[in-house]
Amino acid sequence: MRDIRTPRPRPPRPRVLWPRAVTFAATLAWHHLRADPARLPLLAARLTPDPLRGPVLAMAARSGALPRAYALWDQGRRAEAREVLLAAAQGATPRGLGRLVAAALAAKDADTARELIERIPPGPRRSAAEYRAALATGRAVPAPLSVSPDHHGITLTRGAPTRPNDTVNARGPGPGAGGPRILHLVTNALPHTNAGYTQRTHRIAVAQIEAGMDVHVVTRAGYPLTKGVPDPRTLVDVDGVSYHRLLPWKAPADPAAELRVGLRMASELVEGLRPDVLHAASNHHNARLALELGRRYGLPVVYEVRGFLEESWLSRDPSRSVDDAFYQAERAAETECMLAADLVVTLGETMRADIEARGVPRERVLVVPNAVDSSFLEPLPSGVEVREGLGIGPEEFVVGTTTSCFGYEGLDVLLDAVADLRQRDEPVHALIVGDGPELPALRAQAERLGLAGRAHFTGRVPADRVRHHHAALDVFVVPRRDERVCRSVTPLKPVEAMAGGLPIVASDLPALREIVEPGVTGELIPAGESARLADAINKLAYSRKKRTSYGRAGQDRVGADRTWAEAVYRYDQAYRVLILKMSESGQNP
Repeated sequence: MRDIRTPRPRPPRPRVLWPRAVTFAATLAWHHLRADPARLPLLAARLTPDPLRGPVLAMAARSGALPRAYALWDQGRRAEAREVLLAAAQGATPRGLGRLVAAALAAKDADTARELIERIPPGPRRSAAEYRAALATGRAVPAPLSVSPDHHGITLTRGAPTRPNDTVNARGPGPGAGGPRILHLVTNALPHTNAGYTQRTHRIAVAQIEAGMDVHVVTRAGYPLTKGVPDPRTLVDVDGVSYHRLLPWKAPADPAAELRVGLRMASELVEGLRPDVLHAASNHHNARLALELGRRYGLPVVYEVRGFLEESWLSRDPSRSVDDAFYQAERAAETECMLAADLVVTLGETMRADIEARGVPRERVLVVPNAVDSSFLEPLPSGVEVREGLGIGPEEFVVGTTTSCFGYEGLDVLLDAVADLRQRDEPVHALIVGDGPELPALRAQAERLGLAGRAHFTGRVPADRVRHHHAALDVFVVPRRDERVCRSVTPLKPVEAMAGGLPIVASDLPALREIVEPGVTGELIPAGESARLADAINKLAYSRKKRTSYGRAGQDRVGADRTWAEAVYRYDQAYRVLILKMSESGQNP
């Protein structure tokens, strides 16, 4: 029987592990060199400080075909890089062609790689290049790596703890005495990664703390060193949230090694914190770690599915298929973790339907939609400063979005729509706030369309400046493409915009119908149709009354059921049920 009088130990103290960071970085570089040496120049270019980057790339561009191609890829000039590689292939030896193939694959230019492979004479080198291309493009996956039972092998089944530990299980007061202690397991986090994923993690954690829970977050083994961020602190406080980091001496060589390292280091954290619930967020790497920890220590596991990673992978290349080995492997791994978790949380009803179709019972799936902090419901600040900085007049009409610049977001359709309106002599500006792989191509498209001074790209902005950019908009646009990932996954950004009272124009897709009600909170238009998008924008440009009506209705809906306080209430109820069930089953002494 658990002795509730036993106090919990103090959480681990933060440490700064510079020697460990150095050895980790060195082994990480070695793993990259062995596995894919062609990627190193791209990684080096990205890590080069801005003042040196231009001169270094200019020097590289004069050093030969491959350095010139790398410099062009870094600048987003993919078509020119392709021409450089194809020109270099003329008269190249099979070995030289192999190097060009490796470079194209490192830059994720599969079409050029395939064309280069065709020039390699049949034989071992061509077979090796074809296999490398199959791995890089997901047509094949490496042979599965087993984890030795001596190293805590994963068995995704729930049952009694395999290593009963009276010290661990003699935790302090549970949810009846001030709220449960929750350990979130995530991929990355603030302050070094600012994205929808990390914002959701942080907002949930802050709201849970405000609701009386004891909340800790731990990131994937090696983060943030794996992203090139030289921050070797083991514990960071952000707005009162404790972010723990697992920083091993050596970078894991493969997923199996990462799992072993994560399990060893996270076990120490669990034994120190004594959480009541393990709450893992996408993807299956985090879920697998949480499931093994839960099995070992008799803890309930929540798996929060924030997206379908295999669908995101599919959307980034039209040549990819659901029959590809990578897609099948990722989907199987995700499904296995969903089936093994005590509770699956997801973002919307469309996502819930997909999860249930995989065999997860409906009663084990909870929808907690993307939400906003109550401060987002306050009146927007003035957008004059942002407009002036971009050269936009106070009375000019501005449409745009805050997002990550991926192809499936359909931002090219937004630019085409604004160009259409400009041809109609409508004084409309486009404002795209965010960064991503498609940003260089979008800037080039705006130039081709004659939108200089009319299309504005800010890149990534700090989180505390997002609402200032909302204030510079008249209409918030979500022009997502009709792709599998867009049909199922509900985004956070339009919810934040609605909280500020902005009308929404979005693609008519199932996931977006959960956010936008046409004729009430905004407009839905067929995905990919720039002319229809232009018509919807133009209609709102001439009706301030309709824009105001949509904005108020959207704000009211967000305030009613899409705040983090409401989300935390749902989490709290679910946690209490899980803790009670675990206790009654005898898994939690």
